[in-house]
Amino acid sequence: MKPIIRTAKLSKHYGKGGEIKAVDELDLEVNEGETFGLLGPNGAGKTTTVRLLNCIIKPTGGSADVYGYDIFKNETDVKRVTGLLAESPGLYEKLSAYEFLEFMGALYDVPKTILTERIEDLLKLFGLHQRRDHLLEGYSRGMKQRILIASALIHDPPILFLDEPTSMLDPRAAHMVKDLIKSLSDTAGKTIFICSHILPIVEELCDRIGIINQGRLIALGTIDEIIAQTQSKTLEDAFIALTGGVEEKELLAWREQRGAST
Repeated sequence: MKPIIRTAKLSKHYGKGGEIKAVDELDLEVNEGETFGLLGPNGAGKTTTVRLLNCIIKPTGGSADVYGYDIFKNETDVKRVTGLLAESPGLYEKLSAYEFLEFMGALYDVPKTILTERIEDLLKLFGLHQRRDHLLEGYSRGMKQRILIASALIHDPPILFLDEPTSMLDPRAAHMVKDLIKSLSDTAGKTIFICSHILPIVEELCDRIGIINQGRLIALGTIDEIIAQTQSKTLEDAFIALTGGVEEKELLAWREQRGAST
């Protein structure tokens, strides 16, 4: 398989002396067409990694290329080949779904001749066409998340970054978003990079996963490989063995997701 994202000792440090290592010498390859999951406790460095790879913040050291573009030298090119659903995205709720996608398309310079048809296709794909002219302020959380994912796809990027894609969603909405992600991977051929601290999300969706803790990548492979490496029986056991435990709210999220799927 062809690597489409590569990092070499990619780092982001904060503080006067660089003592806070949000990402610490990350070496990683993500292959074209795969769904990759970056898993870790809250504050482990997942969101910082995504922000680095989308040229939102600049690295302290190391290197990375996305779709062949250097994140130091080719910021504009990187942003054109990636779509990003941020953990706390902005949404202009006084716009309709159609207007919001039209606005996002204009930001990416999508030609008008293409944009109209693409908006229609995305609204149908995401099950929002009948409410295309309704203001986003009247949408449920699940519907807002769907329109945000649609907006990340408006310029048809080959790579899609999803940071906590089911965060704050109820089980029904989370299930709907997971189905959409599966569809994008299976039928649209997108490379999808998911960040999450909810184990069942990556377990269900991802071809391979990496586990990051305190800024360092501590495991990489398929779920079966990581379970075998830690001599565990489940991914949850492997995660605890590698990171030293999970926070109470993460355990609650795990139980909620498991309950929703049974």
